[in-house]
Amino acid sequence: MLLSGQEIHQRQGNGLQIEPFSDDRLNPNSYNLALHHELLIYEEVVLDAASPNRYRRIEIPTDGLTLQPNQLYLGRTVEYTETHGLVPMIQGRSSLGRLGLFINPGGSVGDVGYCGTWTLEMYCVQPVRIYPDMQICQIYYMQIDGPCDEYCSTKNKYQNSRDIQPSLLFRELGGDDRDTQLELNFEELLHGTSHENRVASSE
Repeated sequence: MLLSGQEIHQRQGNGLQIEPFSDDRLNPNSYNLALHHELLIYEEVVLDAASPNRYRRIEIPTDGLTLQPNQLYLGRTVEYTETHGLVPMIQGRSSLGRLGLFINPGGSVGDVGYCGTWTLEMYCVQPVRIYPDMQICQIYYMQIDGPCDEYCSTKNKYQNSRDIQPSLLFRELGGDDRDTQLELNFEELLHGTSHENRVASSE
């Protein structure tokens, strides 16, 4: 069973949380989430599922950024969500699909108990311009039948995320759990500024 928009609204703070929340983002059976102003791009010729992969971070300017075909972009939602007792699911907006921009083309089924922002996999079939804070995808909620254990931070690698998360599949394939993704901080090298300092200065 799928929750209606009215039910999503009524359950805020009672098993569900979308922060920030705005009534004008509600749909009949979903809620629109917005795109954060940063993206990640991998910097490897071949992406290795068994190893951390280098990436760089780019910013979407207020006047927009043109995405290019044959390039995977990782973004995230502005909104932080918590879901208890329901299955959260993310789907790209059909208005963007009609522009040839596909969000999480493999689908994104969340886990009961997931808390955090959502990493978005974006791919386009022709150049398309995007903007920070645009409504990028929809979250909707399904009832679950039968007992289940909630997704938790002690066992699950993406829980409580508030940043874009590259793939951590390498940990399942025998990679050292102490390994971290290798961010190429070109801006820090050029200007002496780090991502952490930029985040702190914007808060």
